[in-house]
Amino acid sequence: MRSTPSTRILVLNSGSSSVKYQLLDMRDSSRLAVGLVERIGEETSRLKHTPTGAETREWTGPIADHEAALKAVSAELAKDGLGLDSPELAAIGHRVVHGGKHFTEPTVVDDTVLAEIERLIPVAPLHNPANLTGIRTAQALRPDLPQVAVFDTAFHTTMPESAARYAIDVQTADEHRIRRYGFHGTSHAYVSRATAQLLGRAPEDVNVIVLHLGNGASASAVRGGKCVDTSMGLTPLEGLVMGTRSGDMDPAVIFHLMRVGGMSADEIDTLLNKKSGLIGLCGDNDMREIRRRIDEGDEQAQLAFDIYIHRLKKYIGAYYAVLGRVDAIAFTAGVGENAAPVREAAVAGLQELGLAVDSELNAVRGDAPRLISPESARVAVAVVPTDEELEIATQTYALVKGSQSLT
Repeated sequence: MRSTPSTRILVLNSGSSSVKYQLLDMRDSSRLAVGLVERIGEETSRLKHTPTGAETREWTGPIADHEAALKAVSAELAKDGLGLDSPELAAIGHRVVHGGKHFTEPTVVDDTVLAEIERLIPVAPLHNPANLTGIRTAQALRPDLPQVAVFDTAFHTTMPESAARYAIDVQTADEHRIRRYGFHGTSHAYVSRATAQLLGRAPEDVNVIVLHLGNGASASAVRGGKCVDTSMGLTPLEGLVMGTRSGDMDPAVIFHLMRVGGMSADEIDTLLNKKSGLIGLCGDNDMREIRRRIDEGDEQAQLAFDIYIHRLKKYIGAYYAVLGRVDAIAFTAGVGENAAPVREAAVAGLQELGLAVDSELNAVRGDAPRLISPESARVAVAVVPTDEELEIATQTYALVKGSQSLT
């Protein structure tokens, strides 16, 4: 038994040229520090570090790689008495985007786990390599500490095969691991539970449609705390209209662009992931700017907004049908939490489904979960700020606490 309680979790979200981090104390889920290292590998790398209750510190200069980035993070934390060498640090939790079918829950990292995450790189080429780099770097700095992988896809592994399977040749699908995996799982898990709590009910008694609307956007149908369908698929490209991604589209468009447009697979990949969605429709992927342009009478911005809402309504209706009974719809993430016009438009005309928004409640801004539907509404409409870092920390802490004495 350790003399010092180990109740702190460091959460790392490693991108190809960035590391986001938060240090939390799980005794009360409080944040001790948050920060970001960006432009790793450049001369103008930047570290932004904010200890709770203190002013933000910024540092600019060359940070060669992720190892140097984590060492810089450790140095900043040490200035606040929160260094990585602290005996109060119980584990490091890592966001890993793709866990395939194999990882259905948070997992302590070992060589086998690393090999499987690496094997999944072909279906997550933008994310899993960076996630792996973050894990291996943290292992090198603290080889004695549990490193826990928390997978974006894990929450969606409860989908039935009827929802997860695509209607293509089964042998081909299995050989190439083609199925709907879903993403933003930590957000959907957190928000679905928080919505049930807001209603004063147990998660297993509540059916929720979660709408995670940010630059990336996804919807999920959650029955009794378990995901039964989600909009993203093999990759995060499928589903809703997003900031730069097309979402749902006739697959034959790809063949058409190859045969008629003379485009390569890489060019089409770039088009659909980086030059489509809102930015492809109107040149902006910031909903605030789009709404400003609409207010000024910009028809292209209006059309982009209408397409965005049309797709959103289709998923609300589809998931209503999948669930049969809906107790709440929860809006979350940057757009979902802050764009009142999106929330209002998404449920407009759906009164027969029991959906309505109170305009005054919808206009209120805040950081706490809140209802924006009239008291008489049959289905609750809620705004529930997501907290993916807390979800990762909670899952990480629960796993290591269950496998060893932390106090």
